[in-house]
Amino acid sequence: MDAIEMLHNRVSVPVLIEPAPSKDQLNVMFTAALRAPDHAGLQPWRFLVIEGDARNDLGELFVKAMRAKGNDLADDKAAKLQKKPMRAPMIVVAIAKIQQHLKVPEVEQIITAGCATHSLILAAYAQGLGAMWRTGEMAFDPVVKAGLGLQAHEQVIGFLYVGTAKRMREVNQINVDGVFSDWKGKS
Repeated sequence: MDAIEMLHNRVSVPVLIEPAPSKDQLNVMFTAALRAPDHAGLQPWRFLVIEGDARNDLGELFVKAMRAKGNDLADDKAAKLQKKPMRAPMIVVAIAKIQQHLKVPEVEQIITAGCATHSLILAAYAQGLGAMWRTGEMAFDPVVKAGLGLQAHEQVIGFLYVGTAKRMREVNQINVDGVFSDWKGKS
């Protein structure tokens, strides 16, 4: 796929089916992620791959997190929350790994981790796969963070649902005129 075509046409794909990315496809995706802009070469990211029965475990972790907040979770709401990770054959948890650095502030490291994550999604699309970047309440929950084994200096920046697109959405054409402008400086 042509790079410009890919950049202009990538869309989020909410309906994903089997198969999940192969090991080779996943390797291409991770290699692309490693090419993100990275001031000082910190690689302030890491990724967890969740597939198969581990998706059920993630759903159980989501339910545990909601109950830990003292929420009285009705059975139907718990079942719905439990099933969320089953919306795709694979979930890649994108994690910002913040490090103390004199020249690279935390915000820059989070942006860099976001760039790596976006590159991973672009590489999925370039290989004919679908992906959906989701966050939501569970991405910021301390019980989920602990259950995934994150350290104090790490944070989830997204759950990437990845698989085969059941159908690709049409690309909305975007008018760039309202977004970009010239700065005139002191005239």
